[in-house]
Amino acid sequence: MSKPVARTIKVDTLARVEGEGALYVKLKGNEVHDVKLKIYEPPRFFEAFLRGRHFSEVPDLVARICGICPIAYQMSAVHAIERALGIEIDPSVRSLRRLFYCGEWIESHALHVYMLHAPDFLGYPDAIAMARDHQAVVQKGLRLKKAGNRIVALMGGREIHPVSAAVGGFYKAPAKSALNELVDDLKWALDASLETVRLVCGFDFPEFEQDYEFVSLSHPAEYPFNEGRIVSNRGLDIDASEYEENFREQHVEYSNALHSVVRGRDCYMVGPMARFNLNFDKLPEIARQAANDCGLKAPCRNPFRSIVVRAVELVFACDEALRIIRGYEPPALARAQATARASIGQAATEAPRGLLYHRYEIDQDELITSAKIVPPTSQNQKRIEEDLRSFVGQIATRSAEEITWKCEQAVRNYDPCISCATHFLRLHVERG
Repeated sequence: MSKPVARTIKVDTLARVEGEGALYVKLKGNEVHDVKLKIYEPPRFFEAFLRGRHFSEVPDLVARICGICPIAYQMSAVHAIERALGIEIDPSVRSLRRLFYCGEWIESHALHVYMLHAPDFLGYPDAIAMARDHQAVVQKGLRLKKAGNRIVALMGGREIHPVSAAVGGFYKAPAKSALNELVDDLKWALDASLETVRLVCGFDFPEFEQDYEFVSLSHPAEYPFNEGRIVSNRGLDIDASEYEENFREQHVEYSNALHSVVRGRDCYMVGPMARFNLNFDKLPEIARQAANDCGLKAPCRNPFRSIVVRAVELVFACDEALRIIRGYEPPALARAQATARASIGQAATEAPRGLLYHRYEIDQDELITSAKIVPPTSQNQKRIEEDLRSFVGQIATRSAEEITWKCEQAVRNYDPCISCATHFLRLHVERG
């Protein structure tokens, strides 16, 4: 009997994800023997250089972790520090924070759906090539992203690394008239997001489902952004202060980013699919109807359909932004003052890519003595590897070029932000 044929496939850099890394796949014949998602970007040591800083500096510093989702880092940080210091915020400030998050979700999901992931389904190497045949589609995506950017710029002072968020609220709250100027754009964006759902639900999705443990925030009355308990479809139901008792980070020798697992179990999924499956009933009627109209039902276990889930979350974010603006009244006090005390605070919020956990320890001089940040992509890494292990087994008989393309697409299902996690994609397939 002849020995199994060996093949090697390399992709030096994965296109259309944020950050750099590599994927190694070893096959013997058509059997998958090893899969490694190698994150080789150097660590950036954000947690280390937060030590010794005044707690008020933290929101602006952590915003620099990511240019795509800086608000997520700011919101997780301010909530954790406010819990540590016992700060209660004005209800209008709470609404403004949800609006801030709407802006980030709109711009991030529009970028992913139209520029990063749609080319996979439509057969193009990138959005520029796609625009030659689908100019109107790409223009719609860009305008949707701009609608989100406008919210972020108004709320945060600028689109990238906004500077208005503060422990206790905002340095300055917007006038009602300023928010009203966003309404026409958001009405268009809501219609465009519904069209987006109809567009992407017509894509051709591989037949691929996995038995996931989904993890996200869950709030009694709202689709989650800033607040809620951390829950899963396997019985997890904890406060953010219990995160480290229930989740464990593992070092793997081939990656500069840690893997996360549920203690006593294994890997899990955070992100849009987890939120959708655990909180479908909290979506507004317009978003639930959009999902139902295209046959998207909870639980959805096909990660390739995550692009449809993101489109439904676009509908939610646009609708939620309009709801908040219509009911907004400026807070009496834009920022609550903090009383110094030595303490520890933990919080989690929902970044576009999933659950983002922060913990800070503050001393009596109001300085940070320790910090812990667990990004969503870090939490998803081991889950991505397991997806690839199963998926490559289904396509192992195909050409090297097709395996490469499909592996890249499978990684893009998670919209990974690898620089956040370092903390992608060099693909190396070895057969033998």
